[in-house]
Formats: sequence, structure tokens, C-alpha cells
Amino acid sequence: MPHFIIHCSENITRIHSKKEIMQTVYEEAIASELFVKTDIKVRVQSFDEFIAGEGADDFIHVFGNIMQGRTADQKANLSRRIVSALNGLFPQVPIVSMNIRDFEKDSYCNKAMVE
Repeated sequence: MPHFIIHCSENITRIHSKKEIMQTVYEEAIASELFVKTDIKVRVQSFDEFIAGEGADDFIHVFGNIMQGRTADQKANLSRRIVSALNGLFPQVPIVSMNIRDFEKDSYCNKAMVE
């Protein structure tokens, strides 16, 4: 925990690799000091076919799934930090965004919890 899932247009992976994109998000998550380094998980999925409004502008969107308990300010700062870093990598990409979703401790389960 947390999980950061990055969706992006395939075109942007020709500018910077998926590994570079994931590393940027990972480093910003560490720098936020909200998470234990070894708990952070990041993945990326690129799309060669998509609709974005009336066109097909390149995009990056990060879905941050984190355990409940962070303040609204902490989550907003995390979003700003990650969007800012990605915007630095991709100043030419018109859509760079992020949202954070909390999941409840009561309903969360992983393998270690059922063995």
C-alpha cells in the first residue's frame, strides 16, 4: 500500500519510458513522507486508442489508491507533487492529472491476512 496506477497515451512512452514514468511517481510518493518506501507499488498502462474530449490529445492520469487516514491537505499535496513532477517530464502533454481514493481498513484484505 499505496497503489499508484498510471494511465497514459501510448505516444508519451516514446518521449520517456514507462520505467521513467513509474520511477517519477515512486520517487514523489517517497518524498511525500506519507508511506513506507517498501510498501509503494506503481504500475503503468498505456493506450493507443482512446477518446479525450473532442480529440485525441495525449494524456497522463494517475489513480492513487491509499489506506484511509491521511488528511485532505496531505492528499492534495501528494497530488500536486506528482502532477508537478510529471508535468516537468512532459510539458508538451496537455492533460496531466491525478485523483486519490481512500480505501477502508475494515474492508481491505491481503494474502497475509487470510493465511
